Amino acid sequence: MMNKRIKIGGASGFWGESAMATPQLLAGKKLDYLVYDYLAEITMSILARARAKNPQLGYATDFVTESLAPNLDAIARQGTKVIANAGGVNPVACGAAIDALLEARGHTLKVAVVSGDDLLSERENLAQRGITEMASGAAFPATASIASINAYLGASPIVAALREGADIVVTGRCADSALVLAACIHEFGWNSDDYDRLAAGSLAGHLLECGPQATGGNFTDWRDVANSIAGIGYPIAEITANGNFVVTKPAGTGGQVTRATVAEQLVYEIDDPQCYVLPDVVCDFAGVELREISPDRVEVSGARGSAPTGSYKVTATYLDGYRGGMLLSFTGFDAADKARSFAVAALERCGRALSETQMLALSETSVEVIGSEDQYGDFARPTDGREVVLKIAAKHPEAKGIAALVKAVTGLALAAPAGLAIFQAGRPRPSPVVRHFSFLLPKPQVSAKVSVSGMSMEIGTGPSTFFDPASVARPDLPSAPPDEHDAVEIPLLQLAWARSGDKGNRANIGVIARRPEYLPYIWHALSPEFVAARFRHFLEGDVERFLLPGIGAINFVLHDVLGGGGVASLRNDPQGKAYAQILLAAPVKVPQSLVDAMS
Repeated sequence: MMNKRIKIGGASGFWGESAMATPQLLAGKKLDYLVYDYLAEITMSILARARAKNPQLGYATDFVTESLAPNLDAIARQGTKVIANAGGVNPVACGAAIDALLEARGHTLKVAVVSGDDLLSERENLAQRGITEMASGAAFPATASIASINAYLGASPIVAALREGADIVVTGRCADSALVLAACIHEFGWNSDDYDRLAAGSLAGHLLECGPQATGGNFTDWRDVANSIAGIGYPIAEITANGNFVVTKPAGTGGQVTRATVAEQLVYEIDDPQCYVLPDVVCDFAGVELREISPDRVEVSGARGSAPTGSYKVTATYLDGYRGGMLLSFTGFDAADKARSFAVAALERCGRALSETQMLALSETSVEVIGSEDQYGDFARPTDGREVVLKIAAKHPEAKGIAALVKAVTGLALAAPAGLAIFQAGRPRPSPVVRHFSFLLPKPQVSAKVSVSGMSMEIGTGPSTFFDPASVARPDLPSAPPDEHDAVEIPLLQLAWARSGDKGNRANIGVIARRPEYLPYIWHALSPEFVAARFRHFLEGDVERFLLPGIGAINFVLHDVLGGGGVASLRNDPQGKAYAQILLAAPVKVPQSLVDAMS
């Protein structure tokens, strides 16, 4: 068992991911598992609306039609098992669709369905319990507005399905990394208190869950992979029984697997890296080490784990009015001023129209002049851009309120400052504003279910030993670099890689030093106060800073910075995906000798 190694391919990072991943990963003919991650909070709300219109929908249909159907023969022939959270809010319907596909194609693969995460039927009961949002403290939403309520299940029900001989396991909402962790537990026989191994398997899942983001996608040094991203390789984790693993990709594919690409994905969308809470284990990634052992092969070790918490995270999505807007471009001298002037006029005209029809005013508006200093606050360089894009958007309790805004914008076209251009035809439709409401629920109050081969079983809640936050040992902080008489300022980009992402209304920015000797300069230049000042045009909350000495990285968590996040936000970047790029322009003081050594 100790010499056993399994290979798992990450074939999807979101609903809408390219269908090229499955045949690419199967071409190597050596994979034990394919895992597909489809679900985000936004996705859950979309799937919930689909189920409301048709009770046979509510799952990622293209998992069946695009990922399985064209590749089913190869999957069956090679004996590759498939684990996917494609079930969304209707895993039973997804399982039925797969069964129908198998019957039509003459295959006898065994399909398992994991459910129990859907708590929508409990909304009235939950509303009466005084539950508040775990980050903001907001009251439970009106039950009539709720579209979905789902608990993040862990690996245990997937493991149970695999032990019953399932070849394809479909789940509803679960922790993204649980797809990979379940395969590891099943193959290696890890126990529920093998916390370091559980953390390692979870880290492998975290690195695979966003597909090619670990193989050069969204990479800081994008020029290194620019010529090959059309055929970028999807990630593979080769995992051993002790939890150590290698990240790689199929031979002959584009992109690259390096310490930098893997490190960027490691810091993606995490909060406190020493308290990364998952249903099966609380992970500590501070001491993780990455080692390039050969081209496109990075060895990952050093994850640590602690007992899990006694609760599941549960996220509800609920409707909160409508939103809409348009993108327009302005060209020529004073392009940004033209855009701002147009936006003021459009909002004024919309306000008059709403008042005249005795409708409520717009509840929130957003004007962003993309390509101007507006997007970067006080730290932007003055610009005389001759072309900008205006994004004008708003929210309103009613769809017709947003329709009034769109009508006002398009109706001003002939009265606009010179240089206006509009690419899209027609008027965009209002769309529902979907907000997220997350809270904790004791694990015994959620019953995970597994159905396979006509048999159904419930899965227990796990161990009774729970995480103690006081047990976390924080690493020593970098020493202050010596004062240098010849210090110069250079952009952070020359010293670090970085990646950013979102968690609800929070954003994280992970910064990884290109060389160990750069880390003290970065740490002392990028204080929480400095980062808060850099994002003060967006930031409404605090900034936290955490150290990951194993990979020489810093993780910043920016609270209340995304205008609500997801489709509840009117921002051009509602998920903070570009925040790392903004921070990489920050000045850092270093000695001239360090700069000289770079060349």
